[in-house]
Amino acid sequence: MKSVRGFTLLEITVVISIIILLGTIFIANYRGGEKQFALRRSANKLAQDLRRTQEMAMSGVLFNGVFPKGGYGIYLKEDLNSYILFADCDGDGESDENGPALTCADATPENPYPETIEEISLEEGIKILTLNPHTGSKALEITFFPPDPTVTINPDASSATISLTFDGVSQKTVTVNKVGLIDIE
Repeated sequence: MKSVRGFTLLEITVVISIIILLGTIFIANYRGGEKQFALRRSANKLAQDLRRTQEMAMSGVLFNGVFPKGGYGIYLKEDLNSYILFADCDGDGESDENGPALTCADATPENPYPETIEEISLEEGIKILTLNPHTGSKALEITFFPPDPTVTINPDASSATISLTFDGVSQKTVTVNKVGLIDIE
């Protein structure tokens, strides 16, 4: 009797099923890893922008030809997917979007000047989950003033914690203290 070599239909079906199962597991984990990586990149970008703001204050960078009375800061608000770098022209520790002052040098808390330098967007699907502390409008402002730099957290606290999330599932936390130490957890 002649022996026929080859694979049975059952063996081929089992091998194809195993390949499909492993492929599905790989693709599912790849997407989860991609989300974690996007969250990590956004937390690092926020920490980098906080350090850049701190450096702008320490190095005396001019804004529209003058150094802002209150230094430089970052404005954050819960449930947004962006934050604002600002020059505190009037020295009140708060970001002003508009006002009647004609120049940064003329600005006062009663007569503000538009202080926005740049609005920075977080990656797709990432937003600011919580801020601690925060104002009634769920906002937080952190300003740096030379020469040390002096760190002002508004509302007043010894440190600020910013939690970022990807679709409400996972989160990363950036912490800034009054000494200017910026940490990512």
